[in-house]
Amino acid sequence: MDSQSYQLPHDLDAKVNATLEDWRAGGKVHRLWAGDKTLWTGQDEDRWLGWLRVVEDRLAHVGDLREVAEEIKRAGFSHALLLGMGGSSLCAEVMATTFGKISGFPELRALDSTDPAQIKRFEEKLDLAKTLFIVSSKSGTTLEPNILKQYFFERAKEQVGAEEAGRRFIAITDPESKLQQQAEKDGFRRIFFGLPSIGGRYSALSNFGMVSSAIMGVDVAQFLDRAKEMARGCGPSVPPEENPGVVLGAIMGVLANLGRDKITIIPSPGIRDFGAWLEQLLAESTGKAGKGLIPIHEEKLGSPGMYGDDRLFVYIRLESKPNSTQDDAVEALEQAGNPVVRIAVRDLYDLGGEFFRWEMATAVAGAVIGINPFDQPDVEESKIAARKLTAEFEKTGTLAPERPLFEDRGVKLFTDQANAAALSDTRSVNKNLVSFLKAHLNRVRAGDYFSILAYVDSNERHHTMLQEMRHLVRDGKKVATSLGYGPRFLHSTGQLYKGGPNNGVFLQITCDDAADLPVPGQKYTFGIVKAAQARGDFEVLAQRGRRALRAHLGSDVGAGLAVLRAAIQEAIA
Repeated sequence: MDSQSYQLPHDLDAKVNATLEDWRAGGKVHRLWAGDKTLWTGQDEDRWLGWLRVVEDRLAHVGDLREVAEEIKRAGFSHALLLGMGGSSLCAEVMATTFGKISGFPELRALDSTDPAQIKRFEEKLDLAKTLFIVSSKSGTTLEPNILKQYFFERAKEQVGAEEAGRRFIAITDPESKLQQQAEKDGFRRIFFGLPSIGGRYSALSNFGMVSSAIMGVDVAQFLDRAKEMARGCGPSVPPEENPGVVLGAIMGVLANLGRDKITIIPSPGIRDFGAWLEQLLAESTGKAGKGLIPIHEEKLGSPGMYGDDRLFVYIRLESKPNSTQDDAVEALEQAGNPVVRIAVRDLYDLGGEFFRWEMATAVAGAVIGINPFDQPDVEESKIAARKLTAEFEKTGTLAPERPLFEDRGVKLFTDQANAAALSDTRSVNKNLVSFLKAHLNRVRAGDYFSILAYVDSNERHHTMLQEMRHLVRDGKKVATSLGYGPRFLHSTGQLYKGGPNNGVFLQITCDDAADLPVPGQKYTFGIVKAAQARGDFEVLAQRGRRALRAHLGSDVGAGLAVLRAAIQEAIA
C-alpha cells in the first residue's frame, strides 16, 4: 500500500489529533463500516455505502470483465468512446489519459460535452465503423449521455446499417433504468449493471469505471487488488491514527472548519487527470448547507507568497516518474509553514487504491464537517432550470431573447439585477469591458476563490487561454482559482458553487456556435441544449446570491477569448 505523511502547523496538528482521538473513543470507524447514518446527519446515508465493499464484489466477477475485454478485442474495434457525465465518465477519462493506448486493445476516449464543436472534433478523430460506444448513466435519465447516444446511434446506422448498429453499443446503468429499456430495444451488444447503493461519484471501482478500463486493456484484476489492499488499510479494525482514509479525511474536515477549505491538488504529470476525478468527488460530496471543501485542480504551483492562509496542499507523487520541479515547489511550501499532505503512489496501478482512499477520506471529511456527503441537492436545481428552457424551445422553437448589460469589443456582458446593482458604479463612468471586469474582480476578497465556468470547446488553444486568465487572477488577487467546462462541471463542482460557502466569484463564458449539430428526434440542437444549461446554471447561481457575471463571445471563440484575456490582464493591472 502506498505511503501517506503530513506536515501541519502545531495548532492544526493538535486539532487533527484531537479529532482522531474522538474517532477512536467513539468507535467511529466501526460505525462507518456498519452504516451508522448518525455519523453524518441521520438522513439516508446508510443507503449509499455500497462502495465500501464493491472491490470484493468486482473481484468476484472479474471474469466477466476479462470476457468482455477479449470479446471487444476480437471484434477489432479501433476506438471505444464513452458517452457519460460526471461520476459515470470521469473515472473512464482518468484511465484513458493515464494509461493511454494499450497495444491490441481499442483506444478509450470519454465525451462529456454538449458543445457542438467538441462533439464534432471527437467524431472526426474516430473511424465510426470501427468504434464501440459505451453509454454510461446510473439513472438512465441524464440528458447529456441520452442525447449523445441518440446522435451517435444515428451516425452508426449510417455507417453499418440499422441491424448492426446496436452491436456497436454497450450500456452501463442501474437495473430497471430507462437506459436499460432503451438498450434492450435497440439491441445493444451488452448491458452492465451498477449497484443502486453506490452514488455516481463513488462508483469508480464499480462497473462504471471498470468495464471501460477492461475494454481498453487495463489489467483490472491487478487494479482491483491494489484497491483491496487500500480497503483493508482503511478497514474497521484499523485505529484511526493508522487509517490512511480516516487521517486524510480528518485533516481535510478539521482544516475546512477552521477556514482552510481550499484543497489544492498537486498530482504528478503522469497522473494529472486524477485531479479531475478528485475535484468532483470533493466538491459534489461536501459542497452543501453553506459548507464544503473547495478543490483546486490544475492551478500551477507558485511561490509560497502567492498563497493565503486558506489552503491545504495535497501532493500525490508518482514514485515511478517523479517531477523534480514539483518536488522543489512542495518542499518550499512546507518550509514556509503551509499544511501539506504527501501521498506516494508507486505506479499507475496504485490508482486503484487511491480511488478507495479518497472515497473513504471524503466520507470522513463529510462527517467532520457535518454534512451528508452522498446527496447533491443543488445539482438538481440546475437540471430543472435547463429542462424548463429546452421544453420551452420544443414548444416555441426559440429561447427567450436576452438583453445584455453592456457590449464592448464583441463581448456581451449579462447578469441578474442584484449583481448589476453591485456593478452600478461602473455604468456611470468609464463604460468599457475592462472597467466592468475590474469592478467584478474587485469583489474578490481574501479567503474567496475565483472560478471560470466556460461553455466552450475545451480544445488545447482555448484551455491555454482560459488557464492564463485564471492565473492572472490568482497572481493578482492572491486567491485560489478554478476552471470548469460546461456542462460537465454542473455534475461536479456545480454543487459546491451553488450549495457550498458563498466565497466564490464567478465568470461564466458562453459563445455563439459557428456550426450546430441536431439532436435526432428533437427540435432542439446540441447548441440549444448548451445555451439552456448555461442559462439555467446562471439562474441558480443568481438565486443563491452568488457574485456572478457572464461574458458572451461570438462564433470565433478563440478571438473572443483573446479579447477577454487581454481585458482581464488590464483589469488586474
